[in-house]
Amino acid sequence: MAPSAMSRWTKSLSDVQPVPYWLDDPGKPHPEPALTGAETCDLLVVGGGYSGLWTALIAKERDPQREVVLLEGREAGWAASGRNGGFCAASLTHGLSNGLTRWPDEIRRLQELGARNLDEIERAVARHDLDCDFERTGEIDVATEPYQARELRNWHEEMKRAGLADGVEFLDTEAVREQVASPTFRAGLHDRRGVALLNPAKLAWNLKRACLRLGVRVYEHTPALTLKPYGAGMAVRTPYGSVRARKVALGTNIFPNLVRRVRAYTVPVYDYALMTEPLTADRLASIGWKNRQGLGDSANRFHYFRLSADNRILWGGYDAIYPYGGRVRAEYDDRPETYAKLAEHFFTCFPQLEGVRFTHAWGGAIDTCSRFSAFYGTAHHGKVAYAAGYTGLGVGATRFGAEVMLDLLAGQTTERTSLDMVRRKPLPFPPEPFAWTGIALTKWSLARADAHGGRRNLWLRTMDRLGLGFDS
Repeated sequence: MAPSAMSRWTKSLSDVQPVPYWLDDPGKPHPEPALTGAETCDLLVVGGGYSGLWTALIAKERDPQREVVLLEGREAGWAASGRNGGFCAASLTHGLSNGLTRWPDEIRRLQELGARNLDEIERAVARHDLDCDFERTGEIDVATEPYQARELRNWHEEMKRAGLADGVEFLDTEAVREQVASPTFRAGLHDRRGVALLNPAKLAWNLKRACLRLGVRVYEHTPALTLKPYGAGMAVRTPYGSVRARKVALGTNIFPNLVRRVRAYTVPVYDYALMTEPLTADRLASIGWKNRQGLGDSANRFHYFRLSADNRILWGGYDAIYPYGGRVRAEYDDRPETYAKLAEHFFTCFPQLEGVRFTHAWGGAIDTCSRFSAFYGTAHHGKVAYAAGYTGLGVGATRFGAEVMLDLLAGQTTERTSLDMVRRKPLPFPPEPFAWTGIALTKWSLARADAHGGRRNLWLRTMDRLGLGFDS
């Protein structure tokens, strides 16, 4: 890259704050006090992100008399739940393609359950007055290369043959640019109902508020340190106290699971995003985007982007950084070299926005598993349930995961617990240095495929055959 080009793009980052935009909000609620002393309850929920908050809320909705305690190591929504792009998708399988490949016999039911889950989230937003800028805008997958346009058209035809294209429309170059005016867009696949956009931190904060209103006892700055059987139930130790509970639901996702054998199934992959200043009316008009859909491009190393309620553009993705050893550390949340790449890509997509400044830049860890969609299970003779591995599509799917965990803890056979997706686990990741080597080789191969017309090399084809292929 020429120095003049570099300075042109990086100039937009001169005032950027290395903090998540969503969490940089004067309306952020005060944390609840830490637990000091001993607690007892019917259900203990560990984790104050979406997974734990939905579990606590639904548990109280199912049985208002149930005593529910929720522990959060920091503050509700501070990790992945407050740092994501705010895309709330109906898909429970990390997209239809991944689901169709892995669970072809269940895919219709999975699609129906996912659509129902998104509808339930929309109803919960209204019922509990969850002030989170919820918009049922849909999403467009855009092609920026000729081969991607062909693949999108072929995929749409395959969806139609399978009877799974309801609400999904193929857009040619003229049609996609009529929706959003980027000179890089060549085609699009428009899912009109399957995605909502929202403010992710506000969703977490308002879920906490709804839990408190229903009587959930929430303790923040209270990490759960150990999990052990205690009589007929379980006991969790915290820095200043302990909780005894009949049942425990673990919604800790990428953080070390209290059931040690679960830890090998996830690795952290760090994702990064930029947020612009609010666009003026003229700048917004220059790119169209009047229908406010979420957008994502079709490359393996993809970008996702959307408008906020105050007409900023969030621009994220592309780099996916796996730290050797799978460690989750605060210093990985900031990566200036990735911000410079993202700024370059932003202005390539929207050259008419040159001069726009970025105000916030941040990163965070995604809990990735080898099948790229959540897995579920129980431990300690059914007294403990867990869900993890959402791989970046957890804004909506965590509510479904909460229902699954509660079904499992109740010992119920339901439409959810009978799913092959729920009953079977993904392959665990190998120990180091094999995990780092495999992930690095996969990333290199995906970048190579993007540069060579989408052609997948021998490594990617082998991963596909093993059920470890990643194409989005």
